[in-house]
Amino acid sequence: MNFLTVEKVSKIYGDKVLFENINLQINEGEKVAIVARNGSGKTTLMRVLSGEEPGEGENASIHFKKGIKIGFLKQEPEFKEDDTILDCIYRSDNPTIKIIKEYELALAAENNEQALEEATTKMDDAKAWEMEARIKETLGRFAVTDINKHVSVLSGGQRKRIALAKQIIEEPDFLILDEPTNHLDVEMIEWLENYLSHPSLTVLMVTHDRYFLEVVCDTILELEKGKLYKHKGNYSQFLERKASREQNEDVVLDKTKKLLKRELDWVRRSPKARTSKSKSRVDSFYNLKESVEGKEKNEKLQIDIKGQRMGSKIVELLYISKSYGDLKLIENFHYKFKKNEKIGIVGKNGTGKSTFLKMLTKEIRPDEGKVVIGGTIVFGHYTQNGLQLEEDKRVIDVVRDIAEYIPLDKGQKLSAAGLLERFLFSRNQQQVYASQLSGGERRRLYLLTILMTNPNFLILDEPTNDLDIISLNILEDFLMEFPGCVLIVSHDRYFMDKVVDHIFVFEGDGKVKNFNGNYTQYKRLKSAEQKAASKAASKNKTSSPKASRQSDEPKAKKLSYLEQKEFSKLEKDIMKLETRKAEIMELFNKPDMAGDKIEELSIELGDIGKLIAEKEERWGELAEFI
Repeated sequence: MNFLTVEKVSKIYGDKVLFENINLQINEGEKVAIVARNGSGKTTLMRVLSGEEPGEGENASIHFKKGIKIGFLKQEPEFKEDDTILDCIYRSDNPTIKIIKEYELALAAENNEQALEEATTKMDDAKAWEMEARIKETLGRFAVTDINKHVSVLSGGQRKRIALAKQIIEEPDFLILDEPTNHLDVEMIEWLENYLSHPSLTVLMVTHDRYFLEVVCDTILELEKGKLYKHKGNYSQFLERKASREQNEDVVLDKTKKLLKRELDWVRRSPKARTSKSKSRVDSFYNLKESVEGKEKNEKLQIDIKGQRMGSKIVELLYISKSYGDLKLIENFHYKFKKNEKIGIVGKNGTGKSTFLKMLTKEIRPDEGKVVIGGTIVFGHYTQNGLQLEEDKRVIDVVRDIAEYIPLDKGQKLSAAGLLERFLFSRNQQQVYASQLSGGERRRLYLLTILMTNPNFLILDEPTNDLDIISLNILEDFLMEFPGCVLIVSHDRYFMDKVVDHIFVFEGDGKVKNFNGNYTQYKRLKSAEQKAASKAASKNKTSSPKASRQSDEPKAKKLSYLEQKEFSKLEKDIMKLETRKAEIMELFNKPDMAGDKIEELSIELGDIGKLIAEKEERWGELAEFI
């Protein structure tokens, strides 16, 4: 069954053709992804399909199947600033979600027993408890905790996760997603993969996450030079078909070049008799010339900046520990970095990854142990927050403020303008103000400014955000050949697997494991261990006489009204405590915090940890009966 039909749709801005006369059909159950370079028009195409922007072209049409429910996730979601998260999530036409919102508001109200009792009765009558549990699970998956927090105080990443959670909660038939994996950690991405892979769901998305493309998608649309190429299959099959297509184009290009040479010889003879035939050949020559130049102009990011010499002593972590109150982030960790190592860092949020990076660069001191840095080491630290640009400064001036000339390999040097061209900033773009740059362009410029400092030890915190797949491939090749050490925190599993030699796994409670392998190998090992543990536990349970007797005992059918109220309150209390815990952890990262304030927050953190443990224990007792 056809869900979407697009015919002869174009979008042109001045002289720039984003796409022209494209046709597209998406059927029920298909998982389709659009891939292209930054600036090729992917997001614009998504906006045209969603109706946010008009399509252009004579006889252009966009038609969705009547009666289907469509969910659209923007790259930069928009919310009302005075709304709470609760308002955003539960603003819906779905009558069951409206009842759940009424129940949540009654639960949050103080001393309003009658309203809560009425809302609970409505929940029972609508059989809404299962949906309420599913909503809570979805919000939990995306780390959406305090639903009474106002949107105005949320970061861009938090807004994106809320918008994504809302689309999933609404249960659409057709999801259109623009960069859904941005701002998600690895566990969130893996959960989303499983969700989107459901056969009944139809998906159209833009993403640069190549494992996501491999696992979820059955069709890849390649947008290149205004044309849309359709490739059936996942990412690896797309690469095979793309290589085959480009090979065929090279054969055609070679033939066109030979024909162009013959035409060029004829044009140079400057025929005096301008017959209609000769004019036709001149026109033909210029058409051929345009065709060849268009195909050959295929810009690529070039990274060949010289790295500084690295001595025998690099960085040594001598049994370092770091805690905030009762929360252990790193305990007794020892490691000596070796030349040319490429190391990845993985772990859940709040396990100490950012703190570890700051201890490495001596922004934060360890509680115990020592960080020893070799005399030749120059760090290049690419932070997640990106480059703080002066909005009224031109791109060329941003680079010239660092250096007019940059040393390259083999004793050569390059001007600031020339270096920018290698990073795909044309001479015209170099005169653009920083405020006019896209997210991907800002990331490219930031990476350039880091590499210009000539580092020999790169620390990269989420370097893949907003970069297209072509740029990612070039960056990966550069990092693999980089003559120094590289330490990477990234949610892009493909990027990590391709670049790193081994990983530091932050397991929580201060434990950091040095795993000799990449992320996928680690994940397979953990999965095998979990299956073995589950099998052993199941075997012990069935063989235990006590367990057999307990299985025959009657179980409570449902919680009482008061217990339901207590259960919901416990969830909210735990969320608030976790939010406060995260806020304190952020405060600890400030280097200028006074000692008495650190002591005060450490005591509060310890109290919060105890309260969370107590409430989670009671929550677990009640959860057994749901």
